[in-house]
Amino acid sequence: MMSPVPQDLARILRPKSIAVFGGQWARAVIEQSQQMNFAGDIWPVHPTKTEIQGLPCFPSVGALPSAPDVAFIGVNRDLTIGIVEALQSRGAGGAVCFASGFAEAGTEGANLQARLLAAAQDMPVIGPNCYGLINYLDGALLWPDVHGGGRVERGVAIVTQSSNLAINLTMQRRGLPLAYMLTLGNQAMVGMAEAVRALAEDERVTAIGLHIEGVGDAVAFANAVFAARSSGKPIVVMKSGSSAQAAELTLSHTASLAGSDAVADAFFTRLSLARVKSIPAFLESLKLLHLWGPLPAADLVSMSCSGGEASIVADSAERVDVPMPAFAEAQASAIRATVKPLVTVSNPFDYHTFDWGDRLRLSDTFSAVMRGPQAVTALILDFPKAGVGNSETWDITLEALTAAAQQSGGRAAVISTLPECLPEERAASMLAQGILPLLGVEEAMAAIGAAAFVGRTPGAILQDLPAIHGKVVSWDEARAKAFLAQQGVAVPESQVCDSLETALDAASRLGSVAMKAVSADLTHKTEAGAVALNLRCENQVRSAYARLSELGETLLVERMIEKPVVELIVGLRRDPAFGLHLLIGAGGIMAEVLEDTKILMLPAGRAEIEAALSGLKIYPLLKGWRGHPAADVPAAIASIESLQAFGLANAAALEELEVNPLIVCEEGHGAFAADALIRMREDEE
Repeated sequence: MMSPVPQDLARILRPKSIAVFGGQWARAVIEQSQQMNFAGDIWPVHPTKTEIQGLPCFPSVGALPSAPDVAFIGVNRDLTIGIVEALQSRGAGGAVCFASGFAEAGTEGANLQARLLAAAQDMPVIGPNCYGLINYLDGALLWPDVHGGGRVERGVAIVTQSSNLAINLTMQRRGLPLAYMLTLGNQAMVGMAEAVRALAEDERVTAIGLHIEGVGDAVAFANAVFAARSSGKPIVVMKSGSSAQAAELTLSHTASLAGSDAVADAFFTRLSLARVKSIPAFLESLKLLHLWGPLPAADLVSMSCSGGEASIVADSAERVDVPMPAFAEAQASAIRATVKPLVTVSNPFDYHTFDWGDRLRLSDTFSAVMRGPQAVTALILDFPKAGVGNSETWDITLEALTAAAQQSGGRAAVISTLPECLPEERAASMLAQGILPLLGVEEAMAAIGAAAFVGRTPGAILQDLPAIHGKVVSWDEARAKAFLAQQGVAVPESQVCDSLETALDAASRLGSVAMKAVSADLTHKTEAGAVALNLRCENQVRSAYARLSELGETLLVERMIEKPVVELIVGLRRDPAFGLHLLIGAGGIMAEVLEDTKILMLPAGRAEIEAALSGLKIYPLLKGWRGHPAADVPAAIASIESLQAFGLANAAALEELEVNPLIVCEEGHGAFAADALIRMREDEE
């Protein structure tokens, strides 16, 4: 767990003085900052050397001219702790701890990390087990290895736990201006939340990219995202890895369906963070946000001189739900006036090659296209390989697009079908002219979708996630249903029976019944053969009782639900990283086969619940499919809201709640919790 840390990391991120400890690694840090023309002071510290990289060495922290804003500590883990303690006593702004062998290395390393935190006290520490940070804005590189970036005046910030990935990202040749590269390593003190807050405070940062293996404190992270948003900093996320908890054997369908990665998706969705699946999409999304910020929508018009390219773009856009709306008639007429009669005016727009090389005619056509309401107008343009031909006509096409963007005020992008067909120097030149260079069709579509998604208003996250203590206790079905009924969830009329006589009496009173073995250990009754359905006569009740009573002394006799239409699963579960969340999906015995589910973070509003239901594959069944009766959807929504209310009211103790199935009956006939599982933590006396 991370220790409390001051929110102000300004001295670390934007230092005026850097102290560097160590030999080989220290030399590399000094060299990198010198090559980037860092304007501040660099103070090598070494007990025996007199100079490093032409700079005089100081023998100790106490011998430094003043307290450094930040220190790079490139020595072994044992020496690191003493240096951190000395820096804290001197009043340093913070430290980057390069050494490994801390919490990632087992019990001994975890103990050393605890000592490191004790030595640091309130002085921020980045790492340990990390490369540190690069500030390309000011030329401050607390970085002991190669990198591929250069000085910029403004750009995006990227945060990652992986130092090697950070190196690779600095080598990108996509024209993306990098302002900061920050690696966090073990996140002993400074985690994602602190990094996001600090980077958002720099007005030169245009967008933030996060490569996440683990969020840490979900509430602190969410609040940092809200702070970044208020500072106008959109965030793109690339999450990798899955929690160990997701691989554990689970008791319920909810637990197996709501894996940690799926919950992470719901968490990021609630915060309106765009999650992308690949490194190229990550970089292209950041590039778009750097130039334009969040998009008001994802509507796209594509222009190309090839029908094949037009089809590729249309297919890719459809896969990621990027709309390509048809031209309005007035706009289509304006476009037709600029092209040859044989050109079909549609979106995607194949303008053919009749006017290729004619800057004025192309500019008129592009301007007419860009005067539409779309959020983005993209020109598919792949430049020829250097040395194989004259690129003059490609330059003319680009000039025509630039002129059209200036005349229309629209957002213009150039998409290359292959990354190698849009060289880095051209991408940088386009950005300088306000034209967005996007490398790769799939990546371009992902970037447009991501930029539109981050433009949405984020929702609330539970701010009080109480500590959970005590032993987890599973409630049997009868007890679980009794509590849910008190919360307003409809349950079938039933009776708990401990003898054949009481079971016969209950069945006589209730009519057609179901009989179930009642035990907290029976979490999957169907698989255990612990359920008998549609018992309509005395002989059926006697036979079922004889079989089921062998599974437990207590049986539940329950009225069969009439006029069922659809079975849903509704679950609440506590994820170790993100807390309580709500799962809605296709239920019954097919829950895990269909895997037709939606996950929502708490609290979920009625509109979110309705949207989740309407997004299920089985939703047509709820609305009435091919002459079958429609289901009581309002009753289903009311039941889901009541289950959520139960979860929120018991948030301090609830570990898991599952209703499977929630049987939704015909319109006007309600929805009933046919089976229920509750697992609560109870104080141990």
